[in-house]
Amino acid sequence: MKEEICNKIRQNFSAMSIYKDPASTASLFAGRNLPSFVKDFLLKRYLNIQTGEIDRPALTQFLDRVIPAQQGSVKDRLQSGEEVMLLARFVVFIDIVKNERQFAIPDYGIKQREGLIPEYVYSQHQGDFVEGERWGIIKLCLLPDDDGKKNHIQMVDYKPFKPYSSVDVSYLASARQNFSTLEWIDMLLSAMEYDPDGFVSLTQKLEFLTRLLIFIEPRLNVIELAPKGTGKSYVFGNLSKYGWLVSGGKVTRAKLFFDKAKQQNGIIKNHDFTVFDEIQTIVFQEPAEIQAALKSYLESGKTTIDNNEFSSECGLMLMGNIPLTSQNMPVSNMYFDNLPENFRESALLDRFHCFIEGWLLPRVNKSMIFKGWTINVEYFSEILHSMRTQNVYGLIFDQLVKFEEKADVRDSNAIKRIAVGYMKLLFPHWRSVDDVDTNEFDIYCLQPAIHRRGVVKEQCHNIDPEFKTHMPDIWLKEYYT
Repeated sequence: MKEEICNKIRQNFSAMSIYKDPASTASLFAGRNLPSFVKDFLLKRYLNIQTGEIDRPALTQFLDRVIPAQQGSVKDRLQSGEEVMLLARFVVFIDIVKNERQFAIPDYGIKQREGLIPEYVYSQHQGDFVEGERWGIIKLCLLPDDDGKKNHIQMVDYKPFKPYSSVDVSYLASARQNFSTLEWIDMLLSAMEYDPDGFVSLTQKLEFLTRLLIFIEPRLNVIELAPKGTGKSYVFGNLSKYGWLVSGGKVTRAKLFFDKAKQQNGIIKNHDFTVFDEIQTIVFQEPAEIQAALKSYLESGKTTIDNNEFSSECGLMLMGNIPLTSQNMPVSNMYFDNLPENFRESALLDRFHCFIEGWLLPRVNKSMIFKGWTINVEYFSEILHSMRTQNVYGLIFDQLVKFEEKADVRDSNAIKRIAVGYMKLLFPHWRSVDDVDTNEFDIYCLQPAIHRRGVVKEQCHNIDPEFKTHMPDIWLKEYYT
């Protein structure tokens, strides 16, 4: 079965496919902590299409030039007068007061105040130099400040890391028609670098794929509680450059939304999703202010920070651990007790749409790491990103589903967002209501959406009995026409 799917992937995504062999490529990237979308870009660049072999000497030479294993050597080379070229993750900051565009490269110890983007570089790439994290091939040199008293690191050249300037969603829809739904599910898992044979049931597979909904559906807010070792951090830190993973440390309202002192937007502004990993270890400063801002943002995608209106399409995800019994079920039915105290408020949690039952997932082991042909991660992440703006699936949902007139707006919005996310992910070839298999829509989209929203409601009720667990009555079109 796996060989058949690999062959289908090569046939339908030939230019976007890549052979994954983690054991043989691990040594190539030793000492360089790179996300999967960068690794796949590099492997594709040095892949011999005829033989399927990687030109290892050429790739190693390129890595030594643009991704030095010794991170501390970059500043030394700049100090000695050398121009340095890097393929790197950097963070853009805009200082309105000084009219400067600053950057930091955390992986190489270059701080915000040390890096400047000159006007001529900025003007060539205005769309890329919005605030937030970026990837690119950059050339740096050390130059004196205007007053000659100090030096700064200047970005003298920049090439955006964007192997796919655009992706064809219609091509994806066409290719999907050549896969059965179960084959497509396995293809998606392989694109995430996991072996479908490592999952013991379809339930496990779908629970795992639900993590991708925030990649593909704007402003979807999710909570996942899972035991350790289920691959939470890996999925959100490796598969897309459009997300931001917050792992421990201190978090402020200014860092998340808007920094009034610096007149600078926070991380939520320019990302598809923001994930709070190991949320029990994160310290939220000024929790009351953060909670108020989150309530407004989770509800409408907007909030007001110091008289500044903030808006974004970024989805939020809370990820935490949960203790399990010997039967791999939660020790307590009060799931939200595992969240930080300042998050344990029903009015806040009710604004989350979706819950992932992480205890249903397998613990990741070596046998689950995919080996074979699949689509490369950079193409996969661009497809997920592009699908966010496809509104046809929401229109199809409205034609298929009817809610009772007194349905709670939060419930109906949550169910629609989740179901539409599943449609984009599993059935991208449904471009009109006539394309839809209503049985598959009910099984894979609507019922899971109702269930996942229902868990959120049930847990809010456990915190505050005033919150009702009743879900609205919902009908499929075929049953009421």
